[in-house]
Amino acid sequence: MSGILLVDKPGGMTSHDVVARARRALGTRKIGHAGTLDPMATGLLVLGVDGATRLLTFIVGLDKTYEATIRLGVSTDSDDADGQVTATTDAAHMTSEQIRAAIAPLTGRISQVPSTVSAIKVGGRRAYDLARAGEEVELKAREVTVSRFDVLAERTSTGSVTGMTTVDLDVVVDCSSGTYIRALARDLGASLGVGGHLTALRRTRIGPFDVAGAASIDDLASALVESPADVASAVLGRLDVTADEARDLRHGKRLTGAGERIPGKTAAAVDPDGTLVGIVERRGADLKSAMNMPEEHAP
Repeated sequence: MSGILLVDKPGGMTSHDVVARARRALGTRKIGHAGTLDPMATGLLVLGVDGATRLLTFIVGLDKTYEATIRLGVSTDSDDADGQVTATTDAAHMTSEQIRAAIAPLTGRISQVPSTVSAIKVGGRRAYDLARAGEEVELKAREVTVSRFDVLAERTSTGSVTGMTTVDLDVVVDCSSGTYIRALARDLGASLGVGGHLTALRRTRIGPFDVAGAASIDDLASALVESPADVASAVLGRLDVTADEARDLRHGKRLTGAGERIPGKTAAAVDPDGTLVGIVERRGADLKSAMNMPEEHAP
């Protein structure tokens, strides 16, 4: 059962809720995930099962793709629809050209202050716990990369009571790990002078893994668990090793002069039986194991 399980998380559940469901469905306590999704968000959650939880550290930092809806004209204290409205501004004057011009500085390598209601730890406590307790939270800006921030659709709506117009943008974002889409919504609204927040968020990709191949929350017991060898090879590249080389790696020995056999710094070492031996890394001209899989997953 050791491997990686892709799950399409529904809205209204925490990532921990999904892990708990998977533990019951698969009959094991050893399950972790690579990258939290807020309860409001839907989409791809990558779970590691049993020994493959070791691979999550190589997955969590991969680039991601999100589909989202940003509402301009309304700000909230959480930068998404789960928060309390803090300000409203009529956005009727907004043009498509203005919006696209404001998006441009939010692409590429940017400095971003995460949302106050985030899972980042401040003094050992989660920022969202501090915010909900009424404490002031100041998070430091961090460098992230937004390689794509495209508007797919644009809609306007005028409130029957307030008479104020909001603009909804359906967007797709390709970004580095650690990017907050809520913060992009907030910063876009701020740069346009009308405020903004996120009303919908769906993660569709993490590295080579796509939500199209994910199981629903109700089908976890029968879902396909991808093998550690296939997953590690997809993420890091594959190095086929002989049985003797596999034994040496498991015993902590180097593969002398084998560094040129991998194009990058690391790779997944796979034995003749198709079993993942572990992750190897270059050490000069040699290869050395950076992480071995547990012995129970070895032949």
